[in-house]
Amino acid sequence: MGQAIAATLAKEGAAVVVNDVVPERANKVAGEIKAQGGQALSVAADVSKAEEVSMLIAKTLASFRKIDILVNNAGIAKMIRLLEMTEADWDSHMNVNIKSQFLCSKAVIEHMVKQKRGKIINLASLAAHIGAPGLSAYGASKGGVAQFTKALAVEFGKYNIMVNAVSPGFTLTKMVKQAGKDRPDFLEGMDRIPLRRAAETQDIANVVLFLASAESDYITGQVLVIDGGLLAIHPRMVKPTD
Repeated sequence: MGQAIAATLAKEGAAVVVNDVVPERANKVAGEIKAQGGQALSVAADVSKAEEVSMLIAKTLASFRKIDILVNNAGIAKMIRLLEMTEADWDSHMNVNIKSQFLCSKAVIEHMVKQKRGKIINLASLAAHIGAPGLSAYGASKGGVAQFTKALAVEFGKYNIMVNAVSPGFTLTKMVKQAGKDRPDFLEGMDRIPLRRAAETQDIANVVLFLASAESDYITGQVLVIDGGLLAIHPRMVKPTD
């Protein structure tokens, strides 16, 4: 999903910093953007660690001098039932999915306050809005993202900083495909989606682009659910056509 978001923003003229804890992945995406004539910098930072976030911000400012948009996209998802979950399992979800957003947002907002403008888009999940067996840690972390988003929007609106979140439903990311292999029942709900398909990563990237653009300048504190209409269905419905 991050690759699609980075490419979409770059296509619209943004200078993009591509961060990935795996350097080769960041380099690949940044290289593809440059090959298309865009501006991109690759960085390999673990955004769950404060010192590495500081390094990421320093490299960004050294190359581009300012930060207008932050997309908090780092995430992991493991389907683990509560009684099988270890403390390390819980901590890894919190560190990657919500602590990283705290660290990156805090570091970037310091500069956005001085600029008196900025856009922050946090990636949440459909799991922030529903419960599902095996997703207690993931859902809790993404629910935290939703509330974190609203709090930041209220706190920093006076500085013209807009903070919103996107909650994708079933999206054909590598993470979702792997979850489907690990637990085939994870994908069972897809036949209930009114639009009759899972989202492509480009569907989510398009929403992020909108929230990053001037067209969304009066939108803040919102958590946009992009799920093909899944949450709109009455829970007793088997399929949207029944």
